[in-house]
Amino acid sequence: MDIKVLIIEDEPISRANLAGTIERQFPELKIIGQTGSVAESVAFLKTYNGSDPEHFPAPDLIFMDVELSDGSSFDIFKEVSVTARVIMTTAYSEYAIKAFEAEALDYLLKPLDPEALRRAVKRAEERIGATRESVRPSVTPKERFLVRLNDRIVPVEVREIAYFYSEAKNSYLVTFSGKAYVLDDSLDTLESAVDAQAFFRISRSCIINERAIESMDRILGGRYRITLKKGIDALTDLTVSRARADGFINWMER
Repeated sequence: MDIKVLIIEDEPISRANLAGTIERQFPELKIIGQTGSVAESVAFLKTYNGSDPEHFPAPDLIFMDVELSDGSSFDIFKEVSVTARVIMTTAYSEYAIKAFEAEALDYLLKPLDPEALRRAVKRAEERIGATRESVRPSVTPKERFLVRLNDRIVPVEVREIAYFYSEAKNSYLVTFSGKAYVLDDSLDTLESAVDAQAFFRISRSCIINERAIESMDRILGGRYRITLKKGIDALTDLTVSRARADGFINWMER
């Protein structure tokens, strides 16, 4: 699950530090914007409101400092509808009640405690995931994909697919027999096209069939490395990302 993030912070050093922490520790969070004032934030949110998701995707999560260069971040809520989850970050404890009245998901005091930040991000991921699941349309999973080999079109049954992966802006499927085919669809599209009971997206770049899994080894950072069943080639990294680890184990244990 990729989560689009907006950082609202008027101090350049604090903004850069937070952005760096997110990029290093939370690979599922994708920063789509950084603003430093009420006016700039309102303009961003009016543009990135989900009406043009291909070019201007709406943020799912906002890290929002309270005191900005031209006023309080609470003024943003008066100017534009904020549908994203919000984590307040501030050096001032007196705004906590007001933050939760604005339905902020969490309230973190600066300097940010790494463990508190981790808990806040995990809570945000759970809430965002639950929201997406509740609005996901009912789609009949595909039974086969059509792949192109020069001028030929070859049907590949979903039951023959061990995993999908993306690399260098291309998507591929790999069969149990070891064949790999290029696909036109993105992994986001493929994830919604297959049966969620049979396939799980273990990272931003891989969706795996549970029948392809021989075992999992827990590794550093709360992640899992997957070993495929004999005869299936691993053509990409088969590590379950930290953000998806709990969901993956729940999926395997169901």
